[in-house]
Parts: sequence; structure tokens; C-alpha cells
Amino acid sequence: RKRVLSGVQPTGSLHLGNYLGAIKQWVDGQEERENFFTVVDLHAITLPYDAKSLALTTKQSVALYLAAGVDPSKSTIFVQSHVAGHAELTWLFSCFTPLGWMERMTQYKEKSKKQGEDVSLGLLSYPALMAADILLYRADLVPVGDDQRQHLELTRDVVRRFHDQFCKRKKRVFREPEMLTVKEGARVMSLTDGSSKMSKSAESDLSRINLLDSPDVIARKLKKAKTDSFPSLEFDNPERPEANNLLNLYQICSGMSREEVERDVEGLTWGSFKPRLADAVVAHLAPLQQRYAEMTEEQGYIEDVLARGADVANEEAEKTMALVRDRMGFMPRARSAP
Repeated sequence: RKRVLSGVQPTGSLHLGNYLGAIKQWVDGQEERENFFTVVDLHAITLPYDAKSLALTTKQSVALYLAAGVDPSKSTIFVQSHVAGHAELTWLFSCFTPLGWMERMTQYKEKSKKQGEDVSLGLLSYPALMAADILLYRADLVPVGDDQRQHLELTRDVVRRFHDQFCKRKKRVFREPEMLTVKEGARVMSLTDGSSKMSKSAESDLSRINLLDSPDVIARKLKKAKTDSFPSLEFDNPERPEANNLLNLYQICSGMSREEVERDVEGLTWGSFKPRLADAVVAHLAPLQQRYAEMTEEQGYIEDVLARGADVANEEAEKTMALVRDRMGFMPRARSAP
């Protein structure tokens, strides 16, 4: 089976776009692929963050993974900082990866402008950490969005450079990871701008439906969702991105086919459609929210899942690190006599 490495940051709540666009498909692929799911808390600190809430949001993200259907008996779920190999491999990669490669990263350019003089070295080396995340487990596939595609390409460049410099007469360590593409139709756009992807980094919380939003909050957000002045509802009109987004959302959450949706909304106005959409979204999220509540109330369950996941992840990571240290010429670690 091919191995997949998937990660989400613990900053902010997961939203419907995360769930429908990626997590649900990761869950559906648990039987056919070997999955490593991680909450990347080391990535979360490359920008200013609240240290008091980091542990809590990390635990909440894990609970949402589990509530969404990630099965610890089929997949390995762990916290990034619980595996020391991530930081070690990042440093080793940083020592032979050209600075220019990092400075060319679009996300670094955009985020460093906002940070000004306070931009951190961690933000610059973020792609090296992402490469380490993937390569530490020698993953075959990585589900990434368009904003991370450049980082995956850099990861592949790092693999080639490592092998060129350190594996000329030795067996290669890494495989070049491929992008795991998300199926069309599961792309959820912002509620305030139908041409932009739903994002947890958007300033307005009205732009997204968080997985733990209450029914009243969901209804309020959808009531305020941006629409247009056209008289009817229709799919695939390039002049109506908001209409296409809300109809796609209704199709996914209701389980209806496109043809069934078109018949169902025929003759409806936005005012009469939005409550129907809210009911579908609330019903779709209800089982997940119920599982989340049960898991967070069960004392020690999440900690136990993470402890077992960290054991598996550390074992795999150490296999890789032993090979990397050997290829890079480090002195083997001595073991004390029993």
C-alpha cells in the first residue's frame, strides 16, 4: 500500500472546506492506503501565536480528526512535536538546501511582507520543515492544496540534492513524493467571496462554517452569505461564483445528485433556499459534532491515541534518521551495555 502523510495546523478551528475538501477523502482512503495523520504544531509557531492555547487547540484538532472518521486502528495519528525527528531532519536539510530556494517561496514572500522586521527564521525555513515532515516517513503521496504545491516541488528538489551529495555510492534513502489530488466537486469556497477558497486564515469568521459551529451560527452565517441579484439558482455560470458554491455545498451535504438539486431548488429564491441549505449543513455535521463531544468527554482517550501514534511514528522516523545520519557521515550512536 502507498503511504500518505497528511497534516493540519492547530491554529483556528477546522472548517467545512477542510473537511469536505480533504479530511473526508483521507478518511475514505484509509482502507486502500497507509495513512500518517499529524497535527503540525511546529509549523504553527512560525508566525505569532498564543502559547497559552497551543496545547488545547492541538488536542481539539486531534479530536476533530477522530470525529471526522480517522480510525486509530487503521491510521497513525500523532502530534508533530512528539517526534523529535522532525526538528532534527529539518536542521540537516537546512544545512545543504540553498538559501535562494527558500527565499523564492511565494508564501514566504507574502507572509514576510506582513511581518516586516519581525519575520522569523522559522518562517523562512518552513519549507525545510515541511520537507522533513514528508520525507521522515518516506511518504509516497501528500494531499496538498495549490498554495502548498511549490513546497512539495521543493521537497522533491531536496530529495535529489540529498541523493546527489550523499548517496553516490550508497542506496538512496528517500522516494520523491507525489501530489495526492483532491477530487473535483469537493472544493468549498468562501461564504463572502465565491471566487476564493474557504480559509481559516480569512479575517472574517462569516466567510467559513467551522465544524463545531452551532445550528444557530450556521444558519446565521448562511443567511449572510454573499449571493447575487439573478432571479433563479443555477450551477456553472462563471458570472455567479457564489451561486455555484452554495449549490455545490447543498449537493454535498444533502447527498443529492446535481440533477436532484436542480429539481429541488427550481423556482426558489435565495431567501427560501438558504434555510434549506442550513438544514442540510446542520444535519451533515451533527454526527461529527456528536462524536467530537463524546471523545472530548472520555477521560484520557485522546492522550492514549496520541501516545500510541507517537510510538509508531517515532519508530518509523528513527529508521529514516539512522539512514540519513549514516549517509551524511555522522558517528553512530553508542549504546550503553545492559
